[in-house]
Amino acid sequence: MVYSFVKGAEGTAENAELRKRVDDLIAPLEPDSANVIVALQKVQEGLGWLPREAFYRIAKHLKVSPSVVFGAATFYAQFYLTKSGKYRIMACRGTACHVRGAARVLRAIKQELGVDEGQTTPDGEFTLETVACIGACALAPTMMVNKDTFGKLTPGKALGVLAARRSGAS
Repeated sequence: MVYSFVKGAEGTAENAELRKRVDDLIAPLEPDSANVIVALQKVQEGLGWLPREAFYRIAKHLKVSPSVVFGAATFYAQFYLTKSGKYRIMACRGTACHVRGAARVLRAIKQELGVDEGQTTPDGEFTLETVACIGACALAPTMMVNKDTFGKLTPGKALGVLAARRSGAS
């Protein structure tokens, strides 16, 4: 993804609100380059992703270059530069999950949602990602939906998890 640092539309009410939210999230942090990762984590936790404007606000507050902030955000896989769905699905592709049928589970999820890896459903409900390992190998195959881990999945069980989210039951 190419991420432009050209500032634009800063005068809009939406951007003013976003700037205020970011500023409020990072206000407790000391202006120090050692706080770049913490600032990114706080903003992402508060907004669900890292919009371009956040890099400027973080950089200004911490007294570092926006490129330092952007470099950290793009180096670590934990940070998201695009808005994701209400439910972030992370399907495990680790060895244990692969051996126990993760490909079938992932195929069923893709078919059900009509999206591929890295995409968000048109209704904004689900974003599908794959990860190298969730760290729950004894429960393989596994997936996470936001912070909840689901194991010993079959395609049917995985689709049941998604159906529960769609119906509002968690």
